[in-house]
Amino acid sequence: MKKIILSSLLVLAVSFTYAQKAEFGIKGGLNIANQSFSGDGSPSPSSIIGFHIGGFVDIKIDEKFSFHPELLYSTQGSKFDFVVDEGEGIFYTENTFLLSYINIPVMFKYYATEKFNLEAGPQIGFLVDSKLKTEVLGQSITQDAKDLFESVDFGLNLGAGYDFTKSFSAGVRYNFGLTNVLETESGDNSEVKNNVLSISVGYKFK
Repeated sequence: MKKIILSSLLVLAVSFTYAQKAEFGIKGGLNIANQSFSGDGSPSPSSIIGFHIGGFVDIKIDEKFSFHPELLYSTQGSKFDFVVDEGEGIFYTENTFLLSYINIPVMFKYYATEKFNLEAGPQIGFLVDSKLKTEVLGQSITQDAKDLFESVDFGLNLGAGYDFTKSFSAGVRYNFGLTNVLETESGDNSEVKNNVLSISVGYKFK
Protein backbone atom coordinates (compact mmCIF):
# COMPACT_ATOMS: atom_id res chain seq x y z
CA MET A 1 0.00 0.00 0.00
CA LYS A 2 2.88 2.38 0.79
CA LYS A 3 4.28 1.84 -2.72
CA ILE A 4 0.88 2.59 -4.25
CA ILE A 5 0.56 5.85 -2.31
CA LEU A 6 4.10 7.00 -3.18
CA SER A 7 3.68 6.19 -6.88
CA SER A 8 0.31 7.94 -6.99
CA LEU A 9 1.76 11.03 -5.32
CA LEU A 10 4.61 11.10 -7.85
CA VAL A 11 2.17 11.02 -10.77
CA LEU A 12 0.04 13.72 -9.17
CA ALA A 13 3.11 15.88 -8.49
CA VAL A 14 4.12 15.77 -12.14
CA SER A 15 0.53 16.50 -13.16
CA PHE A 16 0.18 19.53 -10.91
CA THR A 17 3.49 20.88 -12.20
CA TYR A 18 1.70 21.34 -15.52
CA ALA A 19 -1.70 22.07 -14.01
CA GLN A 20 -2.38 24.95 -16.38
CA LYS A 21 -2.33 22.45 -19.26
CA ALA A 22 -3.88 19.49 -17.45
CA GLU A 23 -7.32 18.02 -18.10
CA PHE A 24 -8.80 15.37 -15.81
CA GLY A 25 -11.08 12.50 -16.70
CA ILE A 26 -12.45 9.06 -15.92
CA LYS A 27 -12.33 5.86 -17.95
CA GLY A 28 -13.37 2.24 -17.81
CA GLY A 29 -13.93 -0.79 -19.95
CA LEU A 30 -13.33 -4.43 -20.78
CA ASN A 31 -10.21 -6.53 -20.15
CA ILE A 32 -9.40 -9.65 -22.14
CA ALA A 33 -6.72 -10.98 -19.83
CA ASN A 34 -4.29 -13.87 -20.21
CA GLN A 35 -0.94 -14.99 -18.84
CA SER A 36 2.10 -16.57 -20.46
CA PHE A 37 3.40 -19.63 -18.57
CA SER A 38 6.87 -21.10 -19.01
CA GLY A 39 8.91 -23.71 -17.19
CA ASP A 40 8.79 -27.46 -16.68
CA GLY A 41 5.25 -28.85 -16.96
CA SER A 42 3.66 -25.45 -17.55
CA PRO A 43 0.02 -25.54 -18.72
CA SER A 44 -1.34 -23.63 -21.71
CA PRO A 45 -3.59 -20.86 -20.35
CA SER A 46 -6.59 -19.27 -22.02
CA SER A 47 -8.14 -15.81 -21.62
CA ILE A 48 -10.64 -14.60 -19.07
CA ILE A 49 -12.84 -11.51 -19.10
CA GLY A 50 -12.26 -8.72 -16.60
CA PHE A 51 -12.64 -4.96 -16.35
CA HIS A 52 -10.77 -1.77 -15.51
CA ILE A 53 -11.94 1.54 -14.07
CA GLY A 54 -10.23 4.69 -12.85
CA GLY A 55 -9.07 8.16 -13.73
CA PHE A 56 -6.47 9.98 -15.81
CA VAL A 57 -4.73 13.28 -16.35
CA ASP A 58 -4.10 14.47 -19.89
CA ILE A 59 -1.39 17.10 -20.27
CA LYS A 60 -0.89 18.66 -23.68
CA ILE A 61 2.78 19.14 -24.54
CA ASP A 62 2.08 20.59 -27.98
CA GLU A 63 -0.37 20.01 -30.84
CA LYS A 64 0.95 16.52 -31.54
CA PHE A 65 2.03 15.14 -28.16
CA SER A 66 0.51 14.71 -24.71
CA PHE A 67 1.56 13.16 -21.40
CA HIS A 68 -1.16 10.89 -20.03
CA PRO A 69 -0.76 9.16 -16.60
CA GLU A 70 -3.60 7.02 -15.26
CA LEU A 71 -4.64 5.29 -12.02
CA LEU A 72 -6.74 2.16 -12.66
CA TYR A 73 -8.26 -0.74 -10.78
CA SER A 74 -7.91 -3.78 -13.06
CA THR A 75 -9.07 -7.42 -12.84
CA GLN A 76 -6.80 -9.89 -14.67
CA GLY A 77 -5.62 -13.51 -14.70
CA SER A 78 -6.03 -16.63 -16.82
CA LYS A 79 -7.70 -20.03 -17.05
CA PHE A 80 -5.90 -23.36 -17.43
CA ASP A 81 -6.39 -27.12 -17.12
CA PHE A 82 -4.19 -29.21 -14.87
CA VAL A 83 -3.95 -32.94 -14.24
CA VAL A 84 -3.46 -34.01 -10.62
CA ASP A 85 -2.17 -37.50 -9.83
CA GLU A 86 -3.07 -38.38 -6.24
CA GLY A 87 -1.82 -41.96 -6.46
CA GLU A 88 -5.32 -43.38 -5.99
CA GLY A 89 -6.49 -41.73 -9.19
CA ILE A 90 -5.96 -39.01 -11.77
CA PHE A 91 -8.09 -35.89 -11.53
CA TYR A 92 -8.63 -33.34 -14.31
CA THR A 93 -9.02 -29.86 -12.88
CA GLU A 94 -10.10 -26.54 -14.40
CA ASN A 95 -8.33 -23.61 -12.74
CA THR A 96 -8.69 -19.85 -12.89
CA PHE A 97 -6.32 -17.25 -11.47
CA LEU A 98 -8.36 -14.18 -10.47
CA LEU A 99 -6.01 -11.23 -9.87
CA SER A 100 -6.78 -7.62 -9.00
CA TYR A 101 -4.24 -4.83 -9.50
CA ILE A 102 -3.91 -1.11 -8.97
CA ASN A 103 -2.18 -0.15 -12.21
CA ILE A 104 -0.40 3.12 -12.97
CA PRO A 105 0.22 3.46 -16.72
CA VAL A 106 2.35 6.44 -17.76
CA MET A 107 1.46 6.98 -21.39
CA PHE A 108 2.76 9.28 -24.10
CA LYS A 109 0.33 10.05 -26.91
CA TYR A 110 1.08 11.08 -30.47
CA TYR A 111 -1.79 12.60 -32.44
CA ALA A 112 -1.45 11.38 -36.02
CA THR A 113 -4.56 13.41 -36.84
CA GLU A 114 -6.66 15.85 -34.84
CA LYS A 115 -8.75 13.02 -33.36
CA PHE A 116 -6.71 9.81 -33.79
CA ASN A 117 -3.74 9.06 -31.54
CA LEU A 118 -1.14 6.37 -30.96
CA GLU A 119 0.16 5.75 -27.45
CA ALA A 120 2.98 3.95 -25.67
CA GLY A 121 4.39 3.87 -22.18
CA PRO A 122 5.45 1.83 -19.15
CA GLN A 123 3.14 0.56 -16.43
CA ILE A 124 3.62 -0.47 -12.82
CA GLY A 125 1.01 -2.62 -11.11
CA PHE A 126 0.43 -3.42 -7.44
CA LEU A 127 -1.33 -6.68 -6.57
CA VAL A 128 -4.24 -6.11 -4.19
CA ASP A 129 -5.99 -9.49 -4.37
CA SER A 130 -5.36 -12.94 -5.81
CA LYS A 131 -7.53 -16.04 -5.80
CA LEU A 132 -7.36 -19.50 -7.37
CA LYS A 133 -10.66 -21.06 -8.38
CA THR A 134 -10.49 -24.82 -8.97
CA GLU A 135 -13.27 -26.98 -10.42
CA VAL A 136 -12.97 -30.77 -10.10
CA LEU A 137 -15.55 -33.58 -10.08
CA GLY A 138 -18.38 -31.06 -10.17
CA GLN A 139 -17.08 -29.21 -7.13
CA SER A 140 -15.76 -25.63 -7.08
CA ILE A 141 -13.21 -24.40 -4.54
CA THR A 142 -11.88 -20.82 -4.31
CA GLN A 143 -8.83 -20.13 -2.17
CA ASP A 144 -6.49 -17.24 -1.49
CA ALA A 145 -3.44 -17.30 -3.78
CA LYS A 146 -1.69 -14.05 -2.92
CA ASP A 147 1.38 -15.91 -1.65
CA LEU A 148 1.88 -17.36 -5.14
CA PHE A 149 2.47 -13.97 -6.76
CA GLU A 150 4.86 -11.04 -6.51
CA SER A 151 3.33 -7.83 -5.19
CA VAL A 152 4.62 -5.65 -8.06
CA ASP A 153 4.30 -6.09 -11.82
CA PHE A 154 5.96 -4.11 -14.62
CA GLY A 155 4.76 -3.93 -18.21
CA LEU A 156 4.76 -2.01 -21.47
CA ASN A 157 1.61 -0.60 -23.06
CA LEU A 158 0.93 0.02 -26.74
CA GLY A 159 -2.36 1.32 -28.03
CA ALA A 160 -4.48 3.70 -30.05
CA GLY A 161 -7.37 6.03 -29.34
CA TYR A 162 -9.97 8.22 -30.96
CA ASP A 163 -11.52 11.44 -29.62
CA PHE A 164 -15.15 11.60 -30.75
CA THR A 165 -15.57 14.99 -29.07
CA LYS A 166 -13.49 17.13 -26.73
CA SER A 167 -14.93 15.10 -23.84
CA PHE A 168 -15.69 11.59 -25.11
CA SER A 169 -13.06 9.15 -26.35
CA ALA A 170 -12.44 5.44 -26.89
CA GLY A 171 -9.28 3.40 -27.01
CA VAL A 172 -7.70 0.00 -27.32
CA ARG A 173 -4.48 -0.99 -25.53
CA TYR A 174 -2.32 -4.06 -25.10
CA ASN A 175 -0.20 -4.57 -22.00
CA PHE A 176 2.87 -6.78 -22.38
CA GLY A 177 4.03 -8.14 -19.02
CA LEU A 178 7.80 -7.74 -18.67
CA THR A 179 8.44 -9.36 -15.30
CA ASN A 180 7.81 -12.75 -13.74
CA VAL A 181 4.92 -12.25 -11.31
CA LEU A 182 5.17 -15.78 -9.89
CA GLU A 183 6.84 -16.24 -6.50
CA THR A 184 9.57 -18.83 -7.09
CA GLU A 185 12.26 -20.51 -5.05
CA SER A 186 15.89 -20.93 -6.04
CA GLY A 187 16.24 -23.42 -8.91
CA ASP A 188 12.61 -23.05 -10.04
CA ASN A 189 12.50 -21.90 -13.67
CA SER A 190 8.73 -21.31 -13.74
CA GLU A 191 7.53 -17.95 -15.04
CA VAL A 192 4.16 -16.25 -15.33
CA LYS A 193 3.72 -12.92 -17.10
CA ASN A 194 0.54 -10.88 -17.35
CA ASN A 195 -0.87 -9.85 -20.73
CA VAL A 196 -4.04 -7.80 -21.10
CA LEU A 197 -6.00 -6.42 -24.07
CA SER A 198 -8.12 -3.49 -22.90
CA ILE A 199 -10.98 -1.73 -24.66
CA SER A 200 -12.12 1.44 -22.93
CA VAL A 201 -14.23 4.57 -23.10
CA GLY A 202 -13.32 7.81 -21.39
CA TYR A 203 -14.84 11.12 -20.38
CA LYS A 204 -12.69 14.24 -19.99
CA PHE A 205 -13.97 17.05 -17.75
CA LYS A 206 -13.84 20.41 -19.47
